[in-house]
Amino acid sequence: MCFLKLENKRIVVFGLANKKSVACAIGKVLAEEGAEVIHVVRSEQRAATARKLFPESRVFICDVAEEQNIVRLRHEIASAVNGRIDGIVHSIAFANYSEGMKSFHETLKKDFLQAVDISCFSLIAISNHFKDLLADDGSVVTISISTTRMAAENYGYMAPVKAALESSLCFLAKSFSAFSRVRFNAVCPGLLKTSASAGIPGYVDSYLFAEKAIPRKKALQTGEAADVAAFLLSERSSGINGQCLVVDAGMAFNYFDAEIVAGAVG
Repeated sequence: MCFLKLENKRIVVFGLANKKSVACAIGKVLAEEGAEVIHVVRSEQRAATARKLFPESRVFICDVAEEQNIVRLRHEIASAVNGRIDGIVHSIAFANYSEGMKSFHETLKKDFLQAVDISCFSLIAISNHFKDLLADDGSVVTISISTTRMAAENYGYMAPVKAALESSLCFLAKSFSAFSRVRFNAVCPGLLKTSASAGIPGYVDSYLFAEKAIPRKKALQTGEAADVAAFLLSERSSGINGQCLVVDAGMAFNYFDAEIVAGAVG
């Protein structure tokens, strides 16, 4: 038996877009550990990608921007599976920068609220509508960022949105404790090389800086974040609840690295 004891566990993974997605990396780790992985994606195009990457997995489509889609999805999954699900992965985020990057104080209300709805409220809605499908000792894991307190201009308003997502965890854990032992936690990775991040202006430069700031001088790999997610989904993490686990390979303590300082003042 593997250490994580994920064999035959049924995990629903929201958010796969392509092979570089965090959701894809998590799905692969779970499959390797013997779990049954169910993927939920936003569109038929992404469903085709998911089926190609995970031919053994069921794939469902759900645009979480509309709550009725989540209700429909819950019934579809309930009809398709025999029994409970043991975990949920929420790897969903969206920001509308169609009008270009703006200073934070110029953030448009409609864009901010849309980002909160899709990136944060979707976790609350999914948890609510799936509560009777989750095993009593199930685990819900979302994906955040390594810090919501760093004012990176090119991340726009998403750090405050992620802060709301992280704050929701303890409230979900508390409310679910009235009828279950379901746990809610977040994996908070440093900068990753994903297709979504590639669309952020200046992200490549930030990624290269992060690589220098990490003590090992090697960027964080998506698989490393996925490994932590698998741990949080397993019973081996049963004592962890309402927490945000930072996975940044040590970047947060190394900003005064001699090489970085020399490059900045030299």
